[in-house]
Formats: sequence, C-alpha cells, structure tokens
Amino acid sequence: MKNVIEINKLTKYYGHNRGITDVSFDVHEGEIFGFIGPNGAGKSTTIRTLLALIYPTSGEAKIFGLDCIKSAPEIAKRVGYLPSEVFYYDGMKVIDLLKYSASFYKKDCSERIKSLSERMNLDLNKKIDDLSFGNKKKVGIVQGLLHSPDLIILDEPTSGLDPLMQQTFFNLLEEENKRGATILMSSHVLSEVQRLCGRVAIIKDGKIVTVDSIASLKEESYKRFKFIMKTEVTPDFFNVTGVNDLKVDGNEHSFIFKGDINLITEKLSGIKIINMWADEPDLEEIFMHYYSKGE
Repeated sequence: MKNVIEINKLTKYYGHNRGITDVSFDVHEGEIFGFIGPNGAGKSTTIRTLLALIYPTSGEAKIFGLDCIKSAPEIAKRVGYLPSEVFYYDGMKVIDLLKYSASFYKKDCSERIKSLSERMNLDLNKKIDDLSFGNKKKVGIVQGLLHSPDLIILDEPTSGLDPLMQQTFFNLLEEENKRGATILMSSHVLSEVQRLCGRVAIIKDGKIVTVDSIASLKEESYKRFKFIMKTEVTPDFFNVTGVNDLKVDGNEHSFIFKGDINLITEKLSGIKIINMWADEPDLEEIFMHYYSKGE
C-alpha cells in the first residue's frame, strides 16, 4: 500500500522544552487518518514540522515520497492545510483573499471558490475583519480546498463551526476523499474522528502511544463491562490484569477490559449476579484509558 505521509522518529525541541519525541506513523493513500490527543500533546507541532513551517530537531518526514524540508515548495502545491487558528489580512475582502491564494497554484479556481463558498454559506463580499471566528474558519476551509489538493491536512478543523456547518463540512470531506484526496485530521473531538477516520494515532506528552484502526481499538481489544452483584464483594474484587477505569458504586461494578476474558469469568464463578452488560467502548473511553496509564 502506497504511503502519502511517512514520519520516522520526528523530534522537535524548543530549547530545553519538549515538543515531540520520536514520532513515527504513516498515512496511506486515499485514507482519512485521525491524529488525536488533548491540547499540548504535540499534534500541531507534528503538523507544522511536517509542513516545514518549523524545522525538526531530528528525524525525518516525507510527503509524496519527497523530503518535507528539501522539497517543501513542490509539496505545498499539492497540499491543502487548515491550521487550528486562522489569521488574515483584515483589510481584504474574502473574495480578494481567496483569489490571491489561488494565484499561487497558477490555475483557474474561480468556479471552485464559488461552489465551496456556497456550500459553506460564506459571503465572499465581506471584509475579513468583519467576520466572526466561525466565518473566518470557513474562509480557511475554502482556502485549503480551492485547488483540489491531493493531501488535506486539518488541525482542529471544526472549532468555531456550528453543528449544522460541521455536518456540511464532514460531507465535503467525504466527497473530497471519494475524489481521491488523502486526509490527515488532527482533533481532540473524538466523535468526529470516530465518524470519519479508518485509522488513528494517539499522541501523549509528545510521543505516539498507539497507531491502530478504529475498528480494532473498539472491537478486537476492549470491552466495557458492568455488573450488579447480589453477592457482596470487596471494592477490589475486579483487581485483575487488564481491568481499567474501574468504578464501584455499592454493588455495581463497571470497567473497561483488555485481555483474556476467562480471567473475568473465573472471578465470577460462584458469585450471584443480578444483572450484567457487556458492549464495545466508544473511542473516547479508549482514549481516556491511554491517557490514564501511568498517571
């Protein structure tokens, strides 16, 4: 399978302060890949280094098989980027800014600008400094997509968008992906990652914790259990290898489990149970499990 993005032991320090350390993952051609972690985990640093907006301390990154630093201008022609925060020339009208952006690609993007702006309900004749934060984000979305890029990189893309516009944006991304675009989406909003992405990398304290498919994270590795006991047991009854996020409320015990399910059934032998539930945890619960490790 061909990789559009290849990151190998990418490290960035700001003086003595940690940015990211030995970050490695690949993004396959044609996929929507999620990059998740809370603010300060290293998502934006990874993306900015990938786009040569800042230079790495060590390690390497490639896009389209090209070195991200040495071939940055060539790569930029085929990439659409939406930063987490957007800043513009306030005195310009939206249409003038978008035409200026399109001029860098040496192609006629006028119909594309019109179409995207209509989809995003964006007034092209307003001045940038008259726009709300959400409407400035819409400008960034149109700006990032106007040249029909082969790779779309999104850093916290939905902040500032109302729920209806978020839905329109998600539909647009799915259409771009069907067109053939590869998408890397950084977010701490786990529901949107779970909805759009096939695979995900979780970053914690500047380091990659895991890279896996969402289906695997949800179905193959983890189960969420809840038991209401008739037999009285101690609060540490489920102190078993693989049990995480244990909550005890009287005779009710709930937790996320990863491991040999027989360890749980063995504990329950001889115990009277009033009721029990077993289902798949959502991505947010799995994510919080990774972030609670070692804390």
